[in-house]
Amino acid sequence: MSATPQQVLDFLKTSAPFDGLADDVLQDLAKHARLIYLAAENQTQLLKENTGRLFLIQSGQFSVKDSDGPERHLSEGDYFGFHSIIDGVAYPSSVNIDSPGLVYCFEAETFKSLLLLPEVANFFEGTKTDALQNQAVQDSNSMWLYKSLSEVIERQPVIADIGLSVQQAAALMSENNVSSLLITENEKLAGIVTDRDLRNRVVATALDTGLPVSAIMTDKPAMITQNRTMFDAMALMSERNIHHLPVIDRVTRQPMGMITASDIIRHQKGNVLFIIGELSKAQNLYELTRQSWQLPHYLATHAKRLGDYDIAGKVLAQATDMMTRKLINFYQQQHGSAPMAYTWIVYGSQAREDQTMGSDQDNGLLLARKPNEQEAEYFAGMAEYVCNGLGKCGIKLCPGNIMASNPALRLSLDDAIAEAQQWVKQPTNKAIMYFNIFLDARAAAGDADLFRKMQLARAPLLKQKMFLAALARQANADSVPLSMFQKFVYEKGHTVKDAIDLKVKAIAIINNLVRLYALDNGLTMPSTQARLASLPAGSGLSSRDANNLRDIWLFLTRLRWRHQLQNKVTDNLVSVTDLSSIEKHQLKAAFKAIERAQQAAVMKFSGGMS
Repeated sequence: MSATPQQVLDFLKTSAPFDGLADDVLQDLAKHARLIYLAAENQTQLLKENTGRLFLIQSGQFSVKDSDGPERHLSEGDYFGFHSIIDGVAYPSSVNIDSPGLVYCFEAETFKSLLLLPEVANFFEGTKTDALQNQAVQDSNSMWLYKSLSEVIERQPVIADIGLSVQQAAALMSENNVSSLLITENEKLAGIVTDRDLRNRVVATALDTGLPVSAIMTDKPAMITQNRTMFDAMALMSERNIHHLPVIDRVTRQPMGMITASDIIRHQKGNVLFIIGELSKAQNLYELTRQSWQLPHYLATHAKRLGDYDIAGKVLAQATDMMTRKLINFYQQQHGSAPMAYTWIVYGSQAREDQTMGSDQDNGLLLARKPNEQEAEYFAGMAEYVCNGLGKCGIKLCPGNIMASNPALRLSLDDAIAEAQQWVKQPTNKAIMYFNIFLDARAAAGDADLFRKMQLARAPLLKQKMFLAALARQANADSVPLSMFQKFVYEKGHTVKDAIDLKVKAIAIINNLVRLYALDNGLTMPSTQARLASLPAGSGLSSRDANNLRDIWLFLTRLRWRHQLQNKVTDNLVSVTDLSSIEKHQLKAAFKAIERAQQAAVMKFSGGMS
């Protein structure tokens, strides 16, 4: 069957990776194309006539084995025959016709010449391994924001014991050419002294420099653990309006280094924290509400590049954290300090720091002990005020009532631990669907040590084998929207006919899988990215698979954010029509990788029983 060069050209312009070729290269490729109608009655003859060629399916469905790998089920837009050409091996091949259709054939030499182009070679190498070929993820100009602080710290901190004199501390700073000094007591961080402290508290007041350094240090300074990211450090420094942030070990609490404003400037490529800085200035609920409603406009205006979408969820989560702390502060200005230690806990997307424009609030209160009637009334009032305040700021109330305003979500430390014990005893599918959200938790305000005690007590409970097996089966309950013949399966009952719910059908599955490995390894951080980065060797998930899941998660998150901002919507129903040809291939590769990860998790944690 003959095809006009224009007919071939039109199809190639929609087929990755050829859609990115220069016009003259594409014209030459079209001239060397042959179109065949592949059916059961002619397949033997036509495949023999076209042995050694590259095949591109325009229509139809075929089961193909053309390498030493497993049989593949292919449909429109898929390729076969490239394994032999790339590897230089004449693999035995077989093609079963499940549904006849049109297939383009290209001579091996023509294809080999195109493999000299990096974008073509990378695409087919990725197709061979079903890996996500997403160079944009690797080259993201905002990926530095995801670096853990342990990777960023360039030198050991300059430390002084709390018994040192002011004069000795100043001499130590001068000797090491630093603008700040970490003060320790029993090797734990006790305070910080900066150049500004020396100017304002010593020189300006003619203070006796023989006094202990504790007389001028900032007591109990803001600090951050080494497993947090540069973005976390930027947000905290912006909120507190500080220029020096001590970094401590998350286990020993010993100082590891210092992040300074100059470090941020050296790394930063854009003022992504402008909105957080504005929120920090709000003095009342009206001002906070007015600033918070600028968030959607700010993100829509400033998130232009793909790399911007990588941090949009973190920006939104940090902003919601700040709103929460502001609202608690406003409440306490009217009602006084809390009658006991407490932690405001956030769950789900806010805890993972992957909020989107459609995320609702999920939160709770952890109390140091069971409150009496008066104390319970105080915290009930706080919860009601904060949850309603967040609603006024644009963070929707949770339709499932997973909020601190729900009395069941205000628990003492002992009750929270007992609750986890109950989860482990009865991990039914219905129960898991309910409490899964509580397994991604983070302290947003209040006493962080109280939250840490709860997490440490829960960790050994949540890694019990029967519990993990139940979680693995639940993580396998949802399947990726891809048919046996690699066709997308679309959501039903929606106006957009070719829509895929990326949250439910892909991103949530990755979150569930990564959470499973994190619990098994005793990791307590909620972020999917941080969990993947922190999984130790021997975790059951290889570094290669962890990196692949990371890239897939970022890729899917980008598609979701782009959909919401460009279409001014809050849903996760991404239209396949809106994707480029390469993105469609990447999405299929992502779905296949997620499916393999689901199968591996079921085998590891529940012996293959799903």
